[in-house]
Amino acid sequence: MHQIIDKHLVCERFRKTLRSYGSHAVVQKAMAVALSEMICLAEPDRKFNSVLEIGSGSGALMAELLSRCTVKTYYANDLVEESRSCLHEVLERFPVEEFHFLAGDIESRAVLPLELDLVVSNATLQWLDDIDGFFSRIADHLRPGGMLAFTTFGISNMQEISSIAGAGLRYHTLGELEIIAGRYFDLTASREEAYRMEFSSPEAVLHHIRKTGVNGLVRRSWTKSRYLDFVDRYRRSFSCENGVYLTYHPVYCCLNKKKP
Repeated sequence: MHQIIDKHLVCERFRKTLRSYGSHAVVQKAMAVALSEMICLAEPDRKFNSVLEIGSGSGALMAELLSRCTVKTYYANDLVEESRSCLHEVLERFPVEEFHFLAGDIESRAVLPLELDLVVSNATLQWLDDIDGFFSRIADHLRPGGMLAFTTFGISNMQEISSIAGAGLRYHTLGELEIIAGRYFDLTASREEAYRMEFSSPEAVLHHIRKTGVNGLVRRSWTKSRYLDFVDRYRRSFSCENGVYLTYHPVYCCLNKKKP
């Protein structure tokens, strides 16, 4: 069952974990590294006049990108207003000529910068309501030939949680993303992979999820009986030699806006 996304709840959960996200979101960190390297392969001179990042969070992707590329003007968007201070800490190490923070939901922002060279997003697009509308709008704000590079998650992502909880995000397959984005972009590169993270216990899995903010789907309190039932079912269904496991399914895409 796919839930309707409560953007206020998503914002609330990520705000609480903004400072713990970097040390716990190891998969998302690896995704930021891989995405930055994919961008460098697609644009060997590594120079961009204007970049927009969507879902900037604690600044992991910004740091990886700026350590490899030269950016004149960097626009960063996030639901969480407090993300701004994290990004300023990154910019102390990797300065750009101009920086602008755009707070709020990217799907409902009235104004976005035009003639962008690059739009990037790491582990964020799974929280959008209308992926086709997003691709269309981003294409409108990129210069002809401008690049969209993103990571998100595929249909196997956190399948252990959704199988027990009975609810999960609406993930797209890589093929679906390529088809939808292909209406506005030419595909440069894409791939997907799967990680099985191992934890000592189901309780450790829940701790990991709380510390990364990715539990922003359902506003529901744990009762003792529900908690114990979840832990028991998780241990019985997803045990491994070192405890239990949790699947991550990263998807990577690099595209260029279609030229007239």
